[in-house]
Amino acid sequence: MKRSIIDSIKSLPPLSSTILEINRIYGDENSTIKDMAKAIESDPMIIANMLKIANSPLYGFGKEIKNANQAVSLFGMNMTRAIALGNSVKKLLNVDMQPYKITSEEFAQISLLQAALIFGWYKKIDRQKAEDLYLAAFLQETGKILIASEIIRDDEAVSFASEIENSNNIAIVEKAYFDATSGEVTALVFKHWGFDSDFIEMIQYSDNPLVAPESIREFSTALNIVKTIVSINKPFSEVSINFGLKKASDAGYNVTLLEEAIAKIVDNLNT
Repeated sequence: MKRSIIDSIKSLPPLSSTILEINRIYGDENSTIKDMAKAIESDPMIIANMLKIANSPLYGFGKEIKNANQAVSLFGMNMTRAIALGNSVKKLLNVDMQPYKITSEEFAQISLLQAALIFGWYKKIDRQKAEDLYLAAFLQETGKILIASEIIRDDEAVSFASEIENSNNIAIVEKAYFDATSGEVTALVFKHWGFDSDFIEMIQYSDNPLVAPESIREFSTALNIVKTIVSINKPFSEVSINFGLKKASDAGYNVTLLEEAIAKIVDNLNT
């Protein structure tokens, strides 16, 4: 991995006091929905993003969500934490995704789609695993922000973007430029911020799950399948979906469950 990226990670500012409070509440078994709602209400940007996501067609709640209590009640503690973290991380890292030929808004949408797909798929397999994977899927592309920044700094945006646009395996392109994939960079970011080792490792190996430790290989495999289907350059394209379904089949999943989750999201997006 390039030394400049390692140095950038080491110089990252700490997470905000709001996020630290959200993590504290999440880890306290005696905490309540009201506690979490009160925490996110202290940050206008977080609550605005929560309400925007809650009222998007992706979740189809069927009624307008107007306040933090409603949003947290519907999403639950785990998903609320994920959305708050995602919002704060992207704000801290000053998103410019030009080298990946997408806008910061499109990048945020792809992160949300990956999280929605993995939750819609995995809740039919194991609800607890679905909730654990939601946070990882929502944040697994974070490393791309730092990679994009380095590409811009090195004045390689044009060549990098050209290779990304035509690639069916973005991790290979990232590896060629930085000797690291975005999953590996993301893992270092969250190690810097003190996240637990299982969360870090499932993302670290998400670009190459076959070499993941057995204890987290299922999680890394699921993340890899989702990032294949909802890829940065070809989200929900026929090619991306077929690649993802092939990976799911090879990994021994019931492909029908994944197909149903894909169809539901695509239908919601087209509504």
